Amino acid sequence: MVKTPAEIWKDEIIQYRKKCQSILQLSDSIRYAGVINAYGRTLTGIVRPNVKPLLKSEQVKNEFFIISTLITLRKDTVSAIGKLDYVLLQHQKVSIVIFQKDGMAYYISIDRTEKDVDKTIASIKKIL
Repeated sequence: MVKTPAEIWKDEIIQYRKKCQSILQLSDSIRYAGVINAYGRTLTGIVRPNVKPLLKSEQVKNEFFIISTLITLRKDTVSAIGKLDYVLLQHQKVSIVIFQKDGMAYYISIDRTEKDVDKTIASIKKIL
């Protein structure tokens, strides 16, 4: 039986969600894992239970729009400087790690209490 486009899309969202769940299981210091599309829309996202989000709804929309714009605009530079490995944004309270895969952006928020962010990033890469 051939799947409809809606069924294919639903299956893709389920796969993104499973990856986000796997990422959250890597470390207790991972606060959020989500997938956003090229337009900054959240396809799926999971906040760790008992973690209070730092951003309000409108701030999240703006943040994801900025990230999607950055990644979209950088596509033209791939041939000159190579494929993007990841983006790491270090803030006082959290580190944000962004990966790009198949036209989607994985947005992961990690507490600054994490001692070995490089190890966590390497583990996330294996999941993606």
